[in-house]
Amino acid sequence: MDRQDFGTIVLVLGGGNALGAYQAGVWEALSGAGIEPDWIVGTSIGAINGALIAGNAPERRLSRLTQFWQPATSPGTPAGSAETARRTAAVTGFLTSGRPGLYGSLGPLGSWWEMDSAAWSQALFTSMPLARSLTSLVDWPVLNAGPMRFTAGAVDIESGADVLFDTGEVSITPDHVRASGALMPAFPAIRIDGRVYGDGGLSANVPLDPVLGTRWQHPCLIIMVDLLPAAAPLPTTLGEAIGRAQDLSFAAQTRRSITRWQVSYTHDPAYRDSSVTLAPLIYSDHAPEVAGKALDFSPVSVRHRWDCGRRDAAALLAGLQDRSVGSPGLTILPSAG
Repeated sequence: MDRQDFGTIVLVLGGGNALGAYQAGVWEALSGAGIEPDWIVGTSIGAINGALIAGNAPERRLSRLTQFWQPATSPGTPAGSAETARRTAAVTGFLTSGRPGLYGSLGPLGSWWEMDSAAWSQALFTSMPLARSLTSLVDWPVLNAGPMRFTAGAVDIESGADVLFDTGEVSITPDHVRASGALMPAFPAIRIDGRVYGDGGLSANVPLDPVLGTRWQHPCLIIMVDLLPAAAPLPTTLGEAIGRAQDLSFAAQTRRSITRWQVSYTHDPAYRDSSVTLAPLIYSDHAPEVAGKALDFSPVSVRHRWDCGRRDAAALLAGLQDRSVGSPGLTILPSAG
């Protein structure tokens, strides 16, 4: 597969906390096929994964993702009552004790032993473990000055404005990435240069706007990785109903954003001559997931999501071989997930 056939390649990574292991599997398939994006745009866990990719030399990216996610070496048991019980117990454990390398429980005494000078708001967990992981796993000079552009989406907590931390405009630090994933009240909002920022998913869980809003002068392929499906079977249990409500609250943002841009690319002269292809990858294999899936970082669950991402991305790439990228307007391909 010739990478040049696709023009500019942009990888857009949405939020979803523990579900983000799916994106690591997507990256494994893309890198194995020699597909290297020119630009990565991420929100929340998508910004974390994006930093691990853009902030490392090509030969180290997959190993850094593996270090962060720690997937099991083999798949777990099929979906069923035993698997549901295992995942529920895992969620309970990560909810009470935190997840090493990502967040920790504050407890009744708070984090007096490790003060977080950037944390603004009170929260259930501290994200200092994430700061340490990012410091050790990301090569920050590579992220900020390397060939791959990187953007993390966040929200200004005071004004409510969308904010983009872009390597073309600011020097990205671990705090910028932490801010992109600072979903209150679970995690504290982060203060940077006098402003306080929170999780970009509060406004745009899949940060398509900065990419689709670019007036492309040459063909562009956008690979959008969404962790929360808009369509799913009807829920039959309380847990499924809780999970479905969570999915819809974020998936609706993405659907409205795409619909709005379809209108712009059809009727606005500024975009009519652009040639953009949107290739969605949506993690839709949620059958074994439980209501607290976003906090299930257990190695077996991580392995399942990782494998789903690798499978779906491989299917997408196979389908792209039979398609031409470069038709005028905004072309949206069927989801491979």
